Amino acid sequence: MSDSLKLVLEDVDGTQLETSCTRFAVIWQGREVWIQQVGNNQLMIGVDVEEGDSEYANLLLRPLATNLVSLELEMEPVDEGGHVHGPDCGHDH
Repeated sequence: MSDSLKLVLEDVDGTQLETSCTRFAVIWQGREVWIQQVGNNQLMIGVDVEEGDSEYANLLLRPLATNLVSLELEMEPVDEGGHVHGPDCGHDH
């Protein structure tokens, strides 16, 4: 299984550029929203954690069957000990 995502980026004039990556971020309301594939073909969407945040959210999309997905929103406390489970922590969530 490849963790590579195929992206199609489109400009306002309709010009498209195809590329691939293992994860990418969208800057939304001043925060990085990371998107990556994790184990079992799940797509994880997670917000970056900033100083002072007490928790963070990950949204998991799980394929079920043709045209169906399962959604799970995980709110997790920020670990003050240093390790934060997020899109780039390397753990399968």
